[in-house]
Amino acid sequence: MKLCIAEKPSVARDIAKVLGADMPKQGYFEGNGYWVTWTFGHFCTLKEPDDYKPYLKSWDLIFLPIIPDPFGIKLISNPGVERQFKTIEKLVADCAEVINCGDAGQEGELIQRWVLQKAKCTKPMKRLWISSLTEEAIKEGFANLKPAEDYQNLYLAGNARAIGDWLLGINATRLFTKKFGGNKTVLSVGRVQTPTLAMLVQRQKEIEAFTSDEYWELKTKYRNIIFTAAIERLKTKEKAEKGLEYLKKNEFEILSFEIKEGKEKNPRLFDLTALQVEANRKFGFSAENTLKYIQKLYEKKHTTYPRVDTTYLSESLHAKIPGILQSMHFYQEFTAPLLSQPIPKSKTVFDDAKVTDHHAIIPTEIPPSSTLSREEKLIYDLVAKRFIAVFYPECKISNTLVEGQVGTVLFKTSGRQILEPGWRAVYLKDKPEDGEKTAKDEEQTLPNFKAGEKGPHKPLIHRGKTSPPKPYTEATLLRAMETAGKQIDDEELRELMKNNGIGRPSTRANIIETLFKRNYIERKKKNLFATSTGVQLIDIIQNDLLKSPELTGEWEFKLRKIERGEYDASQFKAELIAMVTELTRTVINEKTQAISFHPEMVPQEKKQPTPRKITAIIWEEEGCPKCKESKLLRGKTAIGCSNFKGCGFKIPFMVFGKKLTEKQIQDLTTKSKSSKLKGFTEHPESITEGFLLLNSDYLVELKD
Repeated sequence: MKLCIAEKPSVARDIAKVLGADMPKQGYFEGNGYWVTWTFGHFCTLKEPDDYKPYLKSWDLIFLPIIPDPFGIKLISNPGVERQFKTIEKLVADCAEVINCGDAGQEGELIQRWVLQKAKCTKPMKRLWISSLTEEAIKEGFANLKPAEDYQNLYLAGNARAIGDWLLGINATRLFTKKFGGNKTVLSVGRVQTPTLAMLVQRQKEIEAFTSDEYWELKTKYRNIIFTAAIERLKTKEKAEKGLEYLKKNEFEILSFEIKEGKEKNPRLFDLTALQVEANRKFGFSAENTLKYIQKLYEKKHTTYPRVDTTYLSESLHAKIPGILQSMHFYQEFTAPLLSQPIPKSKTVFDDAKVTDHHAIIPTEIPPSSTLSREEKLIYDLVAKRFIAVFYPECKISNTLVEGQVGTVLFKTSGRQILEPGWRAVYLKDKPEDGEKTAKDEEQTLPNFKAGEKGPHKPLIHRGKTSPPKPYTEATLLRAMETAGKQIDDEELRELMKNNGIGRPSTRANIIETLFKRNYIERKKKNLFATSTGVQLIDIIQNDLLKSPELTGEWEFKLRKIERGEYDASQFKAELIAMVTELTRTVINEKTQAISFHPEMVPQEKKQPTPRKITAIIWEEEGCPKCKESKLLRGKTAIGCSNFKGCGFKIPFMVFGKKLTEKQIQDLTTKSKSSKLKGFTEHPESITEGFLLLNSDYLVELKD
């Protein structure tokens, strides 16, 4: 009999069905010459310190560093695991051949190898390697089983990762807990979690240290278009007012008018990190939940293997694309134009050199049913639309740059227009993200100007304040982990940085959740903040190797080299042992100090709130809500239409005895309604609080 071992009962059931092993037994299926059994994920783990020597249960500093030689594994203490393992152990002893059907990734390989090692397997072994759980994919996988030796380096890399995490986690956690924990709590230190926390702490300190500076900019309005002076921001109001007086004395002259046509590249297919980033931005999903939803879609056969770090497809998949598009009935309006012509085989989508274990996440030919949860539908929609969009033409745009001058002061303005939406057509009906420009917003069409033309203009002063760095969200933190803390927006450059990122796509969500559980970070709306405990922990760690994203990225790079057979796993282990030994010696000799523990949601949030970005309203850029033709102007007592004589629209600063802020007036002009306000003292019906509304005659009313 051939023994197949899957990672989950549900996957074993799918495999058994395809193989014809349709006779259920206790802990496995049987039939057609096969036994199909399963694990429940991790069955084995590395031994604890006291498994080697009982006295190592004590966290005494004199026993550090703990370096097992050799490292051993043990079965997880769980009755269900122990019972199922006995079934696997017996089947391994009685079978003729083992087929490893574990999850097709580094972690899946490690899980199965440890189980087989614990079961003392000496039988010939093959590997099933598939990217989806559809019947077609399973059949194709069994028709092309791989030698287990092909994945030996993948196992060695996974084993080295586990040993590295054990060496650092066990020793550094005990070391810092005993030295700085004050016998109050465990100070968890890890190979990936600590540099991730360090990035959050660094950003938080930058925000807290930030001092907002006022600045002034000179602008002018010429032919209803706002131009900005191409000079450095002015530091004082006096200089701005002098500049304004100078501008009033001179005409505006157009120096150049240039239109350039360009293209906006298609977005890339999703790897796991990119999907988690997008789901966090659009829906506020945590990285952990996004992984959970896409994993369910994979197990339900609607999408391909999710724990991937590439945005490319194998070249052999090109022939299957039309079939997948044909099956996507819910997206027929978008797929029909693609299916009317051959699918392009672009190197930005199909590239074998950029695909290692698996290709990017895409839909399968099995469309989703109505039984999906709302969250699963949203994630599927992201994957499906991205898959369709990559095969559309590029978006064609025109960029307009206009330069002018007033006296000796140079002014510039620019406009952007979408000429042909291309791939953007797939997203036209989508609700934009917060702060994201819609296609309509981007179509800021400028009139034709001619070089040399002159005319009157209306100069003005724009006052603003510099903004602090933005706090991390889960989306931006995931990107920072992927690029070892470097700010990289370009997708191609980011692709090159992945080998040096910290953590793996499949583990980053868990790392973030661990930081929450340890009370090192907290969430405030979408933003992430380090707690005071998290900040203090990073402050007491002097060793850069422990908290540097770049250096941790170098370890990750070595693990990937082990995976490719380019680096010796024993060398990686030796380097970590040397580091842990030196770290122990250094920290033990440091001065002892106790960290204070406070269950704060966000440290110093009330005492020192994060500076907010303050943007002055440029009324000359705001459209009149009544005539919808002219712009608004700021007067001494009101905001009104620039064509007031013809239109008559205005909102006074003082309404029913309450002075309104410009932001409150902007709400009225853009939304026709304010937030709930208090302090009205002169309303004829004695209403003191309520909502201001613009009625059908564009007059202000107060409703309680």
